[in-house]
Amino acid sequence: MNLWNNPVWNQLQHMQHEMNRLFDRWTGEGARALGLASAQPAVNMWEEDDHLYVEAELPGLDQTRLEILVTGGNQLTLKGERKAKAPDKAVAHRQERGFGSFSRMLTLPVVVDPDKVEARLENGVLHIKLAKHDAVKPRKIIVKSE
Repeated sequence: MNLWNNPVWNQLQHMQHEMNRLFDRWTGEGARALGLASAQPAVNMWEEDDHLYVEAELPGLDQTRLEILVTGGNQLTLKGERKAKAPDKAVAHRQERGFGSFSRMLTLPVVVDPDKVEARLENGVLHIKLAKHDAVKPRKIIVKSE
């Protein structure tokens, strides 16, 4: 049986998604509603042809403080630290952008090839292109006749 099509596996993935949503409420939009800012970057992910694409908002991040990991074939981890720009003695009147260390793990919808990952930080947005692993790409089967 293929692990990715296993009903138990699908239920576990659904439960993980729901738990992530719950915790995102307190580290993302929910925290902002309470006047707190999270260092967690907002992320978009989509799939097109043989690639997955991930974009993360990281304004003010020094790329030397960024680490990107692909583990287990379908786990993408973004780690980094954004430093506050305000002087130490300044009085903050509003802080909607979060600062500090973050670690964000995303479960990818397919297995990717960790040797075929491209990343660039451009205008405060991290762009990641991940090639799907050959094992998950459709293969055309040639039918032989006798």
